[in-house]
Amino acid sequence: MHTMKLKEVTNAIEEFAPLYYQESYDNSGLLIGDKEKEVHAVLLCVDVTDAVISEAIELGCDLIISHHPLIFSGLKRITGTNDTQRMVLRLIENRIAVYASHTNMDNVEGGISFKMGEKLGLLNMRVLVPRNGDLQKLAIFVPNAYAEHVRNAIFERGAGAIGNYSECSFNVSGEGTFKAGKGSHPFVGERGKRHIEPETKIECIVTRNIAGKIIEAAREAHPYEEMAYDIFTLDNLNSCAGTGAVGELPEPVDTRIFLQTVKDVFGCGVIRHTRVVKDKIQRVALCGGAGASFAKEAIKANADIYISADFKYHDFFGYENGMMVADIGHFESEKFAIDIFYEILMKKLTNFAVYITKHVSNPIIYL
Repeated sequence: MHTMKLKEVTNAIEEFAPLYYQESYDNSGLLIGDKEKEVHAVLLCVDVTDAVISEAIELGCDLIISHHPLIFSGLKRITGTNDTQRMVLRLIENRIAVYASHTNMDNVEGGISFKMGEKLGLLNMRVLVPRNGDLQKLAIFVPNAYAEHVRNAIFERGAGAIGNYSECSFNVSGEGTFKAGKGSHPFVGERGKRHIEPETKIECIVTRNIAGKIIEAAREAHPYEEMAYDIFTLDNLNSCAGTGAVGELPEPVDTRIFLQTVKDVFGCGVIRHTRVVKDKIQRVALCGGAGASFAKEAIKANADIYISADFKYHDFFGYENGMMVADIGHFESEKFAIDIFYEILMKKLTNFAVYITKHVSNPIIYL
């Protein structure tokens, strides 16, 4: 059986859904285990339960990847006095590592909400609530002859991505001045004399989570021993990350037929929804998990229906003459996280055993 280091497996997940995108209250990432440990097989699930742990032991899996974190809030002791502590002890005793990808998987393009839309056949999907504070502007000053070399280096690390476009930059020619001091080794000019050099100012967009790596790549490609650059945070929204998704069906569908399709696709025991206000559905907004607070964004997106979970009684008011709201259940809305994990690992890792749990961890039973 092929083995690899635990960090190689989790890195494949994080390349798709960086931990940077998890919410402040979340606890995604490696929860139990040593990232340098060799692992043989992984079991994928939504929730870590006793049944899932037993399944991992039976299959010989030494890693479990779940959507919901087993350890959500801090543990002051591990003595087996509650379910979480008892499962942690059992996992450690059986040398099984645990990794969770939760709200970071919710907040990336192609994540949970996008997978929901894919299952329903939506087209032209985009993020429903784009993130703010993610984008930065990087400006690098480089001698003209090295501008292309530096551009290539930062583009390879992901700089210059704007929506569906890559390698975007703005370049301005000008003159840079400097005087090399004692102990310096200037690439051009002479120590102790002011030098004027024709330079290019390269400007591009970077996301905050990879800005450090991009600057490091620029330093490696830059000929000067002291690289001049500026970086500052933008108010621009990051259209490639955020909460929920919105898209369109290929053609309008009768509302009741569409609701039955949703019930079948997600395996819902029941759908709680507001009254039917439109005969047909075409634009659909979705949010995996507890998404009641984003219903207003779905209205702004002109959605015919908003599909999410965990709506309270009063959350269903206010939609009498407009958008329909459908609560399909928390587990039901996030069950396809397993599909995302499986697709990532099958694409990134070869000859590595990946299993999908046979246990349904949904604690809610419908009569």
